[in-house]
Amino acid sequence: MVLKSIGVMSAAKVVGVLYAVIGLLLGVLFGAVFAMIPTMASGPENEIPGWLAPMFGFGAIVFMPVLYGICGFVGGAIAAAIYNGLAGIIGGLELRLETSTRP
Repeated sequence: MVLKSIGVMSAAKVVGVLYAVIGLLLGVLFGAVFAMIPTMASGPENEIPGWLAPMFGFGAIVFMPVLYGICGFVGGAIAAAIYNGLAGIIGGLELRLETSTRP
């Protein structure tokens, strides 16, 4: 069995959602790091405004999934289109499938 083409929009949606989930996980990590910044600053010369860290933390949790999702969507569409073009020229991926005995 040979995979001759991939649905461009289908691949774009799946990769976009996958990257959005990755972006959410990274956003939570960045948010946690930014939440600790005010406790790391010491001394009057290192004074960080109290609103800055929460803004970046919340911004990361909201902005990163959106940014990663858009980039994943576009990247997935481009990758699927490139695969479809190359599969037409050099052939597709060979898949070996078997039926499962599990219910």
